[in-house]
Amino acid sequence: MISLRDGLRTASNRLLGGSPEPAESATPATSRLTPSPRAAKGSGHRPKLVLASASPRRLALLEQVGIIPDALRPATVDETPTRGEVPRHLVQRLARDKAEAAKLLVRAEPDYAKAFILAADTAVAVGRRILGKPEEGDRATDTLERLRGRNHRVYSAICLITPDDRKRERVVETRIRFRNFSDAEIRDYIASGEWKGKAGGYAIQGIAGGFVVKLVGSYTSVVGLPLTEVVTLLQGEGYPVSYFWPNLAEIETE
Repeated sequence: MISLRDGLRTASNRLLGGSPEPAESATPATSRLTPSPRAAKGSGHRPKLVLASASPRRLALLEQVGIIPDALRPATVDETPTRGEVPRHLVQRLARDKAEAAKLLVRAEPDYAKAFILAADTAVAVGRRILGKPEEGDRATDTLERLRGRNHRVYSAICLITPDDRKRERVVETRIRFRNFSDAEIRDYIASGEWKGKAGGYAIQGIAGGFVVKLVGSYTSVVGLPLTEVVTLLQGEGYPVSYFWPNLAEIETE
């Protein structure tokens, strides 16, 4: 079991440029994050929230706006695009599939039978070509060579399943232009390992932030979770997003 505070600190360290963890070290689906006692002092009734992801980046982004999930239930789904599937439809389908897969786990647990479930997916594309997450350095090099000096788009989808099992979805499109960085920069970036497990082979919140000439859309969506859309969806369904806000200063100083 991992405490929520430790999980948030790990995620925040990575978001702020700390030592990256290997992608395969993600919290397993059976782990549970428990809010600290100090964080539980918000007023009024609060329904529970489950994040269907093991991504430290997504967890840190939620914590940034004071939303603390009660549990992580990462869902494994086949992320292979279907024939002719466009990027927008791909991320929407995968976010929905992840939410549904997590629901099968969550609804069997008495503590979370009436919880909100939040899932997300992100893809990078040049035109209709989906670049995916490169698994090897050579593939990451090819991807960065394709992206340098030109525009690309990042699509992030979220799917929220409500306690009464209704689904609410959003897709956010962000346009990015990279500068024409050198072959040497690509080699050194590959050596950094930052590209591992990242859609499009780069992390905008890290070294690759220096590649960006222009961004139109949502920065947090490129990192992995469009926060404005998450907050408005949760608020629209009655989830008290500000529940933990009065206690965040105490959590930060512990």
